[in-house]
Amino acid sequence: MTAPATALAHDPRSESIVVIGTGVAGLITAHTLLRDGFTRIQVLTRDAHVGGVWSRDRIYPGLYLNNVHGEYRLSPLEMPPPAAGGDRLTGDDMMQYMEAFASKFLEGRIQFNVDVRNIRRHPSGEGWLLDVQDLQSLTKETREYARLVVCTGGCSTARIPEQLNSKAATDAGFAGPVFHSMDFGPKLDDLLANVAPGNNTGSDLAPIVVIGGGNICAYLANEGKKVTMVCHNLDAFTAGPKPLPDFIRKSRLLSLFSPHIHLRTVQERFLHTTSLGKKIVEFMWHGLAESSFQAMNIAEGSPLRNAVSPYWHIRVNDEGVPRPNSFHALAVAGKIEVHTPAHAVGYGEGGKSVVLDDGRPLRASAVVLATGYRSSWSPLFDEKTAEELGLNPHRAEAASAHHWDYPTLANAPPLHTDASKWSSSIYRGLVPAKNILRRDFAVNGACVSPNNGYTVEVASHWISSYLLADEMRLPKTQEAAFAETERAAAWLKQRYPEIPTALNTSHTGYLAFWTWPQHVDDLLDDMELPSMRSGGNGLTWPFKVIDLNEIKYLKEERDTKRGRGQNPTLH
Repeated sequence: MTAPATALAHDPRSESIVVIGTGVAGLITAHTLLRDGFTRIQVLTRDAHVGGVWSRDRIYPGLYLNNVHGEYRLSPLEMPPPAAGGDRLTGDDMMQYMEAFASKFLEGRIQFNVDVRNIRRHPSGEGWLLDVQDLQSLTKETREYARLVVCTGGCSTARIPEQLNSKAATDAGFAGPVFHSMDFGPKLDDLLANVAPGNNTGSDLAPIVVIGGGNICAYLANEGKKVTMVCHNLDAFTAGPKPLPDFIRKSRLLSLFSPHIHLRTVQERFLHTTSLGKKIVEFMWHGLAESSFQAMNIAEGSPLRNAVSPYWHIRVNDEGVPRPNSFHALAVAGKIEVHTPAHAVGYGEGGKSVVLDDGRPLRASAVVLATGYRSSWSPLFDEKTAEELGLNPHRAEAASAHHWDYPTLANAPPLHTDASKWSSSIYRGLVPAKNILRRDFAVNGACVSPNNGYTVEVASHWISSYLLADEMRLPKTQEAAFAETERAAAWLKQRYPEIPTALNTSHTGYLAFWTWPQHVDDLLDDMELPSMRSGGNGLTWPFKVIDLNEIKYLKEERDTKRGRGQNPTLH
C-alpha cells in the first residue's frame, strides 16, 4: 500500500500555506511546517489569544485538566510542574504553556481576531480561497493559499438543544442566565455576582442547574453556590489512594488491555483472542472501575455509579488521588445534587424551573448547558465544498464486510442510533479519503487521545510529510482510501458502539483513546519510520514509560529518509 512520492510542479515549501486554529494541534502543526522549510505560513485564529479551549478567554479559576502532567506537552518545549503542586495541571498552567510555546516558536506568524467565514477551492481547481473578517475592524477580504490545514478541533462550536436555548427560556419566562459551557469563563463573574451563594438561606435559594459538566459543578460548589447537575450518565474515572507509578500510568500497559484494529504483539493476541485473555481483561477493567469508586467513597446504589464503562467509552477522566474539592467528593458530601439518569426537556411554567423527562420540575436560578459541541468544520465550509472534500458524514453500509471476532468485544453495549446510520471517511483522522491524492489539505486535532501532545505532534509530522509529497505508506487510489476508512468506521462502531463519531468529525474523526500508542505506531508506519519506540524486550515493553524524547528528532529522521538530511543520532 506504499504510495510513491507525488511529483509536484513547485516545491511546496515556497508556496503559501494556512493553519487555522491555535490550540495544541494548530501550534505544533505550524511549528513542524516551519521547521520543514515552509516559509510562507500564516496561522489564523478568531480568538484574541492562543490556546483554543485553554485560551485565557475560556479558562476559569479552579479548572483542572483530566490528564496528568506531561500529556499535553510538546517535545520542543519543557512543561513546568503544576503551580499548585502535585501532577494535575490547572487551566492556567495549560494557558501559560500554550502562550509560551507560541511566543518562542511562532512569533509574528499568528493573526488574531480573524474569523474564517468560508473556505472553498479556487475556481482553477488548485489552491484555496478563504473569506475572512477582522473581528476588531470588521473589514472583510478574500485570501488565497496553496495549502490548508484545519486545526479547529471539536470544542469550539456549541451544540445547544432547541428546547433549552435562550429563546426557549425567554418564551417560558425564565429570567435567569442561560448559556453554553464554552462561555463559562467569560460569563463567570456575572454569574457569581447575580446568583446568591448557597450557604446564605439554605433551601429557599434556587440552585444553578448544570446540564452535564462535572468540572463546572465542582467550581460553583467550591464557590459556595447551590448546584444541581442533570445528566443521562456520568463520565467514568480512574482514582486511587496513591498516584499510580509511571510504569502503569505513562506506559503502554493500559493500551495492552484494549483491543486495536489490528493486534501487533503476542501479548495483545493472547489477551484479545483467547478465553483466558478475555477473563484477564475483564478482571482488570472491572477492578479499575470498582477500585476507583471505592477510592471516592461512592457507595453501591449511589447515582454517582451511573457512569459509562471505562472500557467501552472515551469519556474517562484521570482523577488520581481524590481531592476534597473534586466533583465526586463534593457530590458525596451533598454539596452537588445529582439527577441521573435524567434529561432536561425544557423550562417550566412560571419561569423558575427546568423540567425533566419524567415531568419533575427542578428549581433553577441559572442554567449552564454543558451539552457538547457540533463540528467546527460546518461553519467553515459550504455544503458543496464539504461534500467535494469528503468532510460530510455519509450513510453507513447496511451490512459491513468487516468484523472482529475478539472475545473481548463480546457483550458490547447497544449501537447508538446515529452510529448505525452514519460513517465518516477521514483517513487516520487526518485526510478525507476523497482528497487523499491531492496533498493540499489536512486536519489535525480530530483524534481523541488521552496523550494529546504526543499524538498531535506525530500527526503534525505525518501531515508535513504528506504535504511535502514524501513517499508514504498510503492508499494508492481514492477508492482504496475509502475502503480503508470504511474498515476503520466499522471498527469504531464495534469498539465504541455508544459513540456516533460521524456527528462531530472535527473532534471524533478517529478514536484512539486507550490504544493511542498503537494509533501513533500506525502513523509512524505510514511515514515508514520505526514504531514502538519505548524499547524493552518481549516481557518489559508494556511497562516502559513513553517519553516525548522518542519523537524529538522525527524531522531529522524524515530528512534522512528523504535522503537529504543529517542522521538524528549525531544531534
